[in-house]
Amino acid sequence: MAGDGELKLLGMWASPYVTRAKLALQIKGQSYEYVEEDLGNKSELLLSSNPVHKAVPVLIHDGKPVCESSVVVQYIDEAFAGAGPSLLPADPYERAVARFWAAYLEDKLVAPWMRLFRVKTDEEMAEVMRQMIAAADALEGGLKQCSEGKGPFFGGESVGYVDVLLGGMISWVKATEVFTGAKIIDAAKMPLLAAWMERFCELDAARAVLQDVGALVETEYARAVQARFAAAAPNN
Repeated sequence: MAGDGELKLLGMWASPYVTRAKLALQIKGQSYEYVEEDLGNKSELLLSSNPVHKAVPVLIHDGKPVCESSVVVQYIDEAFAGAGPSLLPADPYERAVARFWAAYLEDKLVAPWMRLFRVKTDEEMAEVMRQMIAAADALEGGLKQCSEGKGPFFGGESVGYVDVLLGGMISWVKATEVFTGAKIIDAAKMPLLAAWMERFCELDAARAVLQDVGALVETEYARAVQARFAAAAPNN
């Protein structure tokens, strides 16, 4: 069976991409060995398992590496199809809709968020935040389309593929709101998405793997952005 074999996950605690893999494994009820990587001194196992990007997460299943978080999540769903809920719908159209919103999430929310840590001007920072908030607003409609009113998640009554991809970002979304002072998911403007985030955080899988927001705020990445926002703030 595809689901047989030893599982090992190479990751780094603060990575939202690694969190996606952890969430999928938790939801599917799979035991695995977790290996924390020092990305400043990458292991030979990581370099040999992901020679193209040399990045985490890498899921090693029975000695075979699977790379890239969205690919890893889909692999877990397929390799352990008989365990836990299916993350991708069985219906081809519904599956296509889920993949559309997954791609939108990566392109319009995650990509700008990554740029937030590299911006050099106040104007760039403001534009990145504008893009992220606009993407979150669009995902409000995506949640309504994917769930079809059947439940609180993108997957309807149970967690689905888009839930896992966005769910992996939750702690960083909250941390970003803390160190920027800007609300990305505003309950007044995005009630469905705000309610989704609360429900997702209550899941056993989420409680088990989501990072502590305070710890993320104290990372060097967050501190650097926080310093830029403080410098850009008008003096009273």
